[in-house]
Amino acid sequence: MFEPPVTKLPVAVLGATGTVGQRFIALLADHPWFEVVAVTGSERTAGQRYGDAVQWIQSTPLPATVAAMTIAHDIPSRPVVMGFSALTSDVAGRLETALADQGLFVVSNASSHRMDPDVPLVVPEVNPDHLALVRHQRFGGGGALATNPNCSTIGLVLALKPLHDAFGLEAVSVVTMQAISGAGLPGVPSLAITDNVIPFIGGEEEKLESETQKILGRHLGGRVEPAAITVSAQCNRVPVVDGHLECASFRLARPATAEAIAEVLSSFTAAPQSLRLPSAPPRPVLVAERPDRPQTRLDRDAGGGMAVTVGRIRPCPLLGWKMVLLSHNTVRGAAGGALLVGELAVAQGLVAGTA
Repeated sequence: MFEPPVTKLPVAVLGATGTVGQRFIALLADHPWFEVVAVTGSERTAGQRYGDAVQWIQSTPLPATVAAMTIAHDIPSRPVVMGFSALTSDVAGRLETALADQGLFVVSNASSHRMDPDVPLVVPEVNPDHLALVRHQRFGGGGALATNPNCSTIGLVLALKPLHDAFGLEAVSVVTMQAISGAGLPGVPSLAITDNVIPFIGGEEEKLESETQKILGRHLGGRVEPAAITVSAQCNRVPVVDGHLECASFRLARPATAEAIAEVLSSFTAAPQSLRLPSAPPRPVLVAERPDRPQTRLDRDAGGGMAVTVGRIRPCPLLGWKMVLLSHNTVRGAAGGALLVGELAVAQGLVAGTA
């Protein structure tokens, strides 16, 4: 039986001053397993005190211990066993592999390595077995690299997984309405997004389509066979701060009723819940009964921002069924989701020195 760490594991937050990096800092402040001992940043911020360099936008106070840390450039300033990466994709590819080769277990929120054949793309309730791909990696010192999916993909696959298991999925069409925090700092200019919807987010639709197939695919030893599910995505940026709302239509392989779909979703639990991982919500998928829910402002913080809320389950004249789902894009869709991957890696004995 798995036993949680007796002492906290030293971890670093990579790319710590941005939106997702700040979420990591906030969520790790009172974490029972992990302790932030190092933060990294760009050449512009390296050498500065974190509290002086960061434009802190979280609603919770900046932890004093982290505020006093000196930002390192690229390489954590103290020995750590795990790095939570909020690096931008233009630098993540090189730095993350270099850190893994130094023995770190890197959990990345960047897109650089998500589709690499030997890199697991993990939503812990959906495909925990995929994390075993790291055993086929060839990094030095026991290092490894795992990735967190796109923020919209995470919400979608959490809602699709129980349906796929119960009824089989053949096709999905999804239209997203994505919050401005998903664009990071400084984000979308106010005059571009105020009183407006932008029907394009570069690369987002392709990620949502390919990542869904990989995550719902089968783990076959050292590789993943993508799921034979047709996925079509259209992505839009809308003027809300946090919370990605998605309207999805789907075709099932076997007959179902609205009541059966709702029951399968609301009763869904998986490995993180049975292992009682610290960041796991008791119920990863919540079903809203009111016809006007989920709503971004009212439901994005469900389960501490780690649960997906599904509503408006009803027949679709094209694909058979449709629903609306909502997830918190910088918690479950980014930092919180990556923390849960890190916790699962510890629970599976994949992090050097914790087995």
